[in-house]
Amino acid sequence: MSSQNHIPRHVAIIMDGNGRWASERGLPRSAGHKAGIDALRRAVTCAQDMDVECLTIYSFSTENWSRPKAEVAFLLALLKRFIRQDVADLHSKGVRIRVIGAREDLEPSLVRMLNDAEQLTEANTQLTLVVAFNYGSQQEILRATQKLAHDVAAGRLAPNDITMAHIEANLETAPMPPVDLLIRTGGEERISNFLLWQCAYAEFIFLRQYWPDFDAVLFEKAVATYQSRERRFGGLKAKSA
Repeated sequence: MSSQNHIPRHVAIIMDGNGRWASERGLPRSAGHKAGIDALRRAVTCAQDMDVECLTIYSFSTENWSRPKAEVAFLLALLKRFIRQDVADLHSKGVRIRVIGAREDLEPSLVRMLNDAEQLTEANTQLTLVVAFNYGSQQEILRATQKLAHDVAAGRLAPNDITMAHIEANLETAPMPPVDLLIRTGGEERISNFLLWQCAYAEFIFLRQYWPDFDAVLFEKAVATYQSRERRFGGLKAKSA
């Protein structure tokens, strides 16, 4: 199936390189994270302009807790600031916000803010912005299989009746479409425990530019590259007439 002239329904972004962007400018890492918020705003605007249906961003992984405590505290404060400053504007633009990732160990005030943002925007239809926070894909798949195991143990489901659709329905991204295009900035070429199931047939694009430098031009180039690729989903390329 050719992607020519097709806008990806679901774009996922690993926003990498904030710290290196700041270090190369002689700035503290916090300055890079602040600049990264501006890049996120540009990405959301561009996704809406291109009629992307879902945009999922990797904002904080389960592994990020191992960073220095001061940086973790700053990232949590930055998320709160983003919610306070941007959610109302996103709501006015028809953006629906969804947050995926574990919330059990987050401080109650942050959980309330995340819940409020989701509830405020739940009826919006222009773009779904999925914020992966305290998220790890392996952990997500584990939780999904545990839910199915409980159904089997309770007699609601037979083991041989479990299908891929059952697993997908228990992932946090349900019922969103699978990822069509995954973009990672910062020069690294790995997906770092991000949307492993959802990216099964995604097109990957790795950019050398750091996340704070991400803009509409880079986004549009990534989509153009996606459109130039032949997506066969394991099949053979169609023969020309």
